[in-house]
Amino acid sequence: MKKRIGREEISNTFKTTLSNNKLISDEDTAVIFYDLDYLESRVRIVKEIFPRNTIHAIAAKANPLIEILHLLKGLDVGIEAASFPELYIAEKIGFSSRNIVFDSPSKTQEELKYALKLGVHINADSFMEIDRISDILKKTNSNSNIGVRINPQVGAGSIKTTSVADKISKFGIPINERRLEIIKTYINHKFLNGIHLHIGSQGISIDQLILGLKKVFELVKEINYKLQIQGRRIEYFDIGGGFPVSYRFDDEIPDILIYYNQAKENFPKLFSEEFTLLTEFGRFIHANTAWAVSRVEYVKNESSYKILSIHLGADFLLRKAYHPNDWHHEITVLDSFGNIKLGLDKKKYIIAGPLCFAGDILAKDIELPEVTIGDYIIIHDVGAYTLSMWSRYNSRQIPKVLGYNNDDIKIIKKRETLNDLYSFWK
Repeated sequence: MKKRIGREEISNTFKTTLSNNKLISDEDTAVIFYDLDYLESRVRIVKEIFPRNTIHAIAAKANPLIEILHLLKGLDVGIEAASFPELYIAEKIGFSSRNIVFDSPSKTQEELKYALKLGVHINADSFMEIDRISDILKKTNSNSNIGVRINPQVGAGSIKTTSVADKISKFGIPINERRLEIIKTYINHKFLNGIHLHIGSQGISIDQLILGLKKVFELVKEINYKLQIQGRRIEYFDIGGGFPVSYRFDDEIPDILIYYNQAKENFPKLFSEEFTLLTEFGRFIHANTAWAVSRVEYVKNESSYKILSIHLGADFLLRKAYHPNDWHHEITVLDSFGNIKLGLDKKKYIIAGPLCFAGDILAKDIELPEVTIGDYIIIHDVGAYTLSMWSRYNSRQIPKVLGYNNDDIKIIKKRETLNDLYSFWK
């Protein structure tokens, strides 16, 4: 299986697209491409590695494109909804309730009633939410499996803004300070039959992932020992979605098999029939499966540098623009025909997006081949947490999205029209 989408594949796919005016037109100043075969192969990896009864709930927040979610549903995986609208999308697409996981730190009373009636798996984020669920269940029957999100407090990773298991976190119940209360809660609430942890993805090491599992699994063993007298136990163990990917061509690619083997070696019971595992992989499934292309509109040639003005910026790569030291995307330059440009210009480049603020910069002091107006900038590995975080600043239109299997290229989301945008603000 290929490890990432190569430059030659991108060039060939883009040249095929340029030759078909039904796929791309002059107004398509930026386009996003998804390798659908590669996406399917990422799903197959986790399905082949983990036990057959594992519920793989792919995080909708990573990529909520409807066509992509339909593809995932056809691969017999589930979906993780981190908001009520994502839950609605999952239901509308037709995911079975068994394969929907509802996570959110701010679930309302009505949202919980809806989710319980639907029978989806729910992870409660706080003691208060557990009490709210308890009150609802006194009046409502539900087939939902219900877990508690635990913050294992294993420390922040190398990217602070995406680390969710530090000593203080907005997510979950802290294991160190609240351990006895957690155990008491499971004893007192007979509807609780699951547990959940998630410590982040990018910037998190395998050692941290294993430590998080260890702390929560030790807690589960203690809880299940206490629950024996009631004839019940925690059955569902949600290991969350955190697994890093490589965004640099020369980085060693993290191996999820190493993570799985270490986890199974350390916690064999967790991977037995005693538990049903749930995963919530998002970045691992989506990130490396897509790339974006933007036409170069202007090249400002200054004395010691050049500034490229392109049609994607902080609207699309919000994290990259606001935290440039934490996030990286490789850049490739294609000429106006889609051929890869080689060599290096004598001057370094700044790649600037189209938004009206100074921080809309995708790269500084970057070495590139000589770039001219009409060339194309390729931004690699944009399949996760990019389009899903699209910014409405300056009322930019969401670009066209294409999906491809080899030379079979199709539109999976049309470019947003001006009327679409007007309706959004109306």
